[in-house]
Amino acid sequence: MRSLVLTLRMIKWEHTVFALPFALLSLLVASDGRPGWSTLGWIVVAMVGARSSAMAFNRLADHRIDAANPRTAERELPSGALRRGPVIVFTLLTAGLLVLAAWRLNPLCFALSPVAIAVVWFYSLTKRFTALSHVFLGLALGVAPIGAWLAVTGGFAPFPLLLALGVMLWVAGFDILYSCQDFEFDRSMGLHSVPAALGPSGSRWIARGLHLVALVAWGIAFLRGGLNWLSIAGLGLVALLLGYEHWLVRGGDLSRIDRAFFEVNSWIGVALFAFAAADLYLL
Repeated sequence: MRSLVLTLRMIKWEHTVFALPFALLSLLVASDGRPGWSTLGWIVVAMVGARSSAMAFNRLADHRIDAANPRTAERELPSGALRRGPVIVFTLLTAGLLVLAAWRLNPLCFALSPVAIAVVWFYSLTKRFTALSHVFLGLALGVAPIGAWLAVTGGFAPFPLLLALGVMLWVAGFDILYSCQDFEFDRSMGLHSVPAALGPSGSRWIARGLHLVALVAWGIAFLRGGLNWLSIAGLGLVALLLGYEHWLVRGGDLSRIDRAFFEVNSWIGVALFAFAAADLYLL
């Protein structure tokens, strides 16, 4: 039980809130606001399984890197609070949870579940060879609305693809900001990131640009999905939240990076989902 508690703390399971609202938003639009309870439940199970397995794999892959970084040396694996064995078991079991949920949803989701696992695991390796590692993290979260749409319709459409594009760019942007903390360490270890390549100042401009394009992608998605002015109002609120996030790290001040990364970003998806749900049910 102690290992499970430490593992859940290590993967920060509560941060499933980053991608889950986008999966639920895609579900609502795909089902015209009338999702089946079984479909809803298995999508949530798939999301929790995918995200938990991805984070546990990330901690396993970065075990030695985290141990060498003073900022992360006290994490559960490098500090010795957790052994690798239980984390490997947890990684495989939660991946299996995703496969089980996909099987219960439909044959296409089941067939694509190994691809989903490969995508969410692959991100953890990318910092070793490309500064686009942030985009791969965004892709790992961006598959959530696509998967939810497939669960309902069994096919692809512009709405989930545009929604996913926005998620990918949004996540890549805030991950670039967060990685500014480690740009000197990454350079010393030969790791690749936008901050390691461009420095914090240039990286903040890249993050701003990515967030601007993410807003545009979400706006086009809402128009293609037949949503109305309430959803656009939610997008306006999200634009303010993103502006606040960048204001928190203005001038390279990273003392409030945790507030910008964890607190502000946790409200982005929730706000978009809440406004879009109100749009679907009220308008």
